[in-house]
Amino acid sequence: MRGFIYLVLGAGVIALAFWTYRENYATQESLRMVKELRKEIGAARTSLAVNQAEWAYLNRPERLRELSKMNFGSLQLMPFAPEQFGETDQVAYPAPELGPITNAVEVRGRMGEETE
Repeated sequence: MRGFIYLVLGAGVIALAFWTYRENYATQESLRMVKELRKEIGAARTSLAVNQAEWAYLNRPERLRELSKMNFGSLQLMPFAPEQFGETDQVAYPAPELGPITNAVEVRGRMGEETE
């Protein structure tokens, strides 16, 4: 009986050692993937910062003004003026479309009067 218990305990220790070995390598792989993802995120942030700087550089008002002057013949772009802007209460919004009347109710008499 003692031999059987030792055998079961030995098998348990071997099973736990095997599980620990697999978990160790799975953890190392996960940490490696996290490190790679952090590198990719850093590269993407750097690229985004460069793109934002380039966008800001290309959209300088004086540069856009010069481009609009150079291409006035084909684009006919005019500079903004304060008179071109309005207030929100000056905007004419379209009236909402009303659907057809369904389930019409017939009404007789005046309000407040009782009908027979």
